[in-house]
Amino acid sequence: MPTSILSDLKIRFSKAIIAAFGDEYANYDPAIAPSKDAKFGDYQCNAALGLTKRLKQKPQDVAAQIIANLISDNSINDIFEPPTIAGAGFINLKLKLSYLESQLAKMQKSDRLAIATVENSDRIIVDFSSPNIAKEMHVGHLRSTIIGDSIARILEFQGHQVLRLNHVGDWGTQFGMLITYLREVYPDALTKANAIAIGDLVELYRAAKKRFDEDADFKEISRAAVVELQAGGAEAKLAWQLLCEQSRREFQKIYDTLEIQLEERGESFYNTFLPDVITDLRATGLLQEDQGALCVFLEGFSNKDGQPLPLIVQKTDGGYNYATTDLAALRYRMSADKATRILYVTDIGQAGHFAQVFQVANRANWIPENVQVTHVPFGLVMGDDGKKFKTRSGDTVPLKSLLEEAIARARTDIESRNPEESDEFKQNVAEAVGLGAVKYADLSQNRTSNYIFSFDKMLALQGNTAPYMLYAYVRVKGIGRKGDIDFASLDIDAVRLTTEPEIVLAKHLLQFAEAIEAVAEELFPNRLCQYLFELSQKFNQFFEQCPVLQAEESERVSRLILCDITAKTLKLGLNLLGIHVLERM
Repeated sequence: MPTSILSDLKIRFSKAIIAAFGDEYANYDPAIAPSKDAKFGDYQCNAALGLTKRLKQKPQDVAAQIIANLISDNSINDIFEPPTIAGAGFINLKLKLSYLESQLAKMQKSDRLAIATVENSDRIIVDFSSPNIAKEMHVGHLRSTIIGDSIARILEFQGHQVLRLNHVGDWGTQFGMLITYLREVYPDALTKANAIAIGDLVELYRAAKKRFDEDADFKEISRAAVVELQAGGAEAKLAWQLLCEQSRREFQKIYDTLEIQLEERGESFYNTFLPDVITDLRATGLLQEDQGALCVFLEGFSNKDGQPLPLIVQKTDGGYNYATTDLAALRYRMSADKATRILYVTDIGQAGHFAQVFQVANRANWIPENVQVTHVPFGLVMGDDGKKFKTRSGDTVPLKSLLEEAIARARTDIESRNPEESDEFKQNVAEAVGLGAVKYADLSQNRTSNYIFSFDKMLALQGNTAPYMLYAYVRVKGIGRKGDIDFASLDIDAVRLTTEPEIVLAKHLLQFAEAIEAVAEELFPNRLCQYLFELSQKFNQFFEQCPVLQAEESERVSRLILCDITAKTLKLGLNLLGIHVLERM
């Protein structure tokens, strides 16, 4: 059962094309899209233009044959007015008012707004957030965390089985470096829980990194500490566990604030599987030795001299690296987790790395045909100066302080507008608005683009912002309070669309499922943001032009149902973005 009108139309037109021209067109794209101009209807099929050359027929004749087979399916006649042909063979379709009214009635009585779950549930892994131990989460982790969470929410809503993985950086050279430094300056941190605050740990990490880069003896001792850790040395392992637990507690505070659910499975989880990667790559014949390191030479990647670029999977000293771990993780996720779709939500700077890892896995025949592996890249968060977002001193902005400032700014605004409200009310609104604004400002951008971080813009009550969406929801709830309306008791059979603003709003409400499908397929949450923004605009236009509480009784009930469905759609849509709605602001 299709979940949207658009996906349903694609199926119907595909069947009509096959019926008209034969099975050889079974995989032909029917080219269905919402109409860009309402005067041409609601949906448009452009398939005839592409078929003209192959069939050696006029596009209008091709379109007529498609329509003839389409309307032989009587059920479509209940949904659309008779199809028309325009211009060079464009097939235009207009929804019937009776269909719109019946669908609104179904949406009104459904918790899911009459959106069906997928028929075939996939096992999907979304790999996102991925901070590093001994480092504070910063604004760079913001995008991965909220983009990944939003994609996971939408896939879960569709009915897929989603495993949300946090691939934490909890292994490698940095631990040998940090353990060595702490042994010198703060040994208690390596034997006692909570001996050191995360802020101090970050500073100590920076100092250790400086020593590592400048002191050859320190670097050698640090590498020996890594070997000790990898060999399972009791002292090194205890130190590692304490450092991980300290960072993990701080990460969880951020996740709790943002209401993010994740299952941690750090790099260390895959340690025992790393030798198998080497063994299996050797068996495929892909593995080559180059200057003492084991690597796979890549196709389509070259160094500055034009020579094939190697992906190193085992270093000269026998150690492993990120590529080895990612290959082991990919294999585990397909074999043990049984994933059929794996999404990696990381910054665009890692695009090359994942392209290389996926190439090696494909050439080794590790990825079955039924498994889809995708890198989901995103751009940088920029400051007003157009450079990477940093503090005035040039440091990376801690995510914790950024979220706290968003809430504080929202609280200041609420204090000025609603000074008489209770402290609890103000704080609840400040948190919902502040955190929602940060999330929405990020998600509303095309994720592959850089964007400028601006508290003023994201907290504005006008424009494509979270406060604007939240206010549209509050406006509907205000109608209910003013009229003492019990929306649940309204007669769903009373829906009647008589004015243009009502019809425009109704049609947009029915496109909610299409917005969700688009994000699930293309992985751009801004598609959903744009839908919700346009919904808010169309609702405001409807509300300004169509009296609701003052309308005649028959119109009043119908318009109240439109208001309620709008509120439910905003609430569900914002929830899929990880944003809470408010009854009052």
